[in-house]
Amino acid sequence: MESLETPVVDNHLHIDPEQGRGFDAVRDFTRAGGTHLLIVNKPSWHLGVTPTCGSDFDAVFEKTVDIVETASEILPGQAWPVLGVHPGLISRLVDERSYNPETAAELMCAGLDRAASYVRDDTALALKSGRPHYDVSETVWAASNRVMQHAFSLGGELNCAVQLHTEATNDLTDVATWAEDRGVPKHQVVKHYAGGTLSGPTPSVMSEKDRLETAAVVDDPFLMETDFIDDPDRPGAVLGPKTVPRRVRWLQENGYETAIKQAHIEAPKMIYSIDTKSTLASDS
Repeated sequence: MESLETPVVDNHLHIDPEQGRGFDAVRDFTRAGGTHLLIVNKPSWHLGVTPTCGSDFDAVFEKTVDIVETASEILPGQAWPVLGVHPGLISRLVDERSYNPETAAELMCAGLDRAASYVRDDTALALKSGRPHYDVSETVWAASNRVMQHAFSLGGELNCAVQLHTEATNDLTDVATWAEDRGVPKHQVVKHYAGGTLSGPTPSVMSEKDRLETAAVVDDPFLMETDFIDDPDRPGAVLGPKTVPRRVRWLQENGYETAIKQAHIEAPKMIYSIDTKSTLASDS
């Protein structure tokens, strides 16, 4: 396929060499024109990890780091790990393991502390946290917000971005304020699975044409993602690994060159301090 002549970054996806398509998905992304990946660890329960303390999450994080290392050998650019604790874990702890919400939150914060240690030694690029995207009790909601605020405290200490899994919304101004109060500029707060516009954090836009067209004309920073989950039992759950490069080609055909530069060069540099152009040039 003809080169897209630009870095192409998928800001949020999962790779599972043991249960899913694994590195074949990375090769598909590359053949379609993709260059860089931010690979997020799968939820702990998807990997058979039942944590009881913070260090139990290390098995999840180490697996992701190893996946990133191999993916980087395949890509013309580079992959980076984004590590954290999926906010849905709180429901599994409360509903299935009889934790009270505050104790569940303490365990999740301990997992985030472990994730932060990988950022601290430059093994990981950013943290992931958030709150449930489904209805929960007031006590679970409050505990989840405390976990997210802990992630912001860690991000402020480490000067790193925090990706968020949250409810569907186009306004997270309050969350961005919490982050800024803890030392994370709002542009370094990234809402995964976002629509084309968002007040507060930076949207990581799901790469559907209508969402992307909205983002492209707004002239605000944004990223592109698929949330590819690499789960053979849910093949149509989200977008496939070829989607971001295909959508970049579509954006090119429709004259959205400024938006492409924003999503794949300028925003990654502003949010994560990564240079997608130089990493591509050095590895090509």
